[in-house]
Amino acid sequence: MNLMTVFLQAPAAAPGGGSMMWILLIAMFAIMYFFMIRPQNKKQKEIANFRKSLQVNQKVITAGGIHGVIKEINDNDIVLEIASNVKIRIDTNSIFAAAADANSNQAAK
Repeated sequence: MNLMTVFLQAPAAAPGGGSMMWILLIAMFAIMYFFMIRPQNKKQKEIANFRKSLQVNQKVITAGGIHGVIKEINDNDIVLEIASNVKIRIDTNSIFAAAADANSNQAAK
């Protein structure tokens, strides 16, 4: 038999093989959505709602791990007092947690 004839022959189609591939692909996407994408979106919404509800004299923790008390809230930044008469101005997006929530989570562990 000629080698070229062997290469040009179409592979035998397995019954239901193509549909099984689509089912597995859809199942894989569903698993990724429910275990990776959806929880991440929920977490981002929680953080956004927390940042909208910030108040003066609230204890918070920044992205860099600095604990402080909010003294002033502006449009895009916050004045945070980290020690007596030591104030820093940081971006609102750098605030990640309330200090009281973080302390209660650590005590529960």
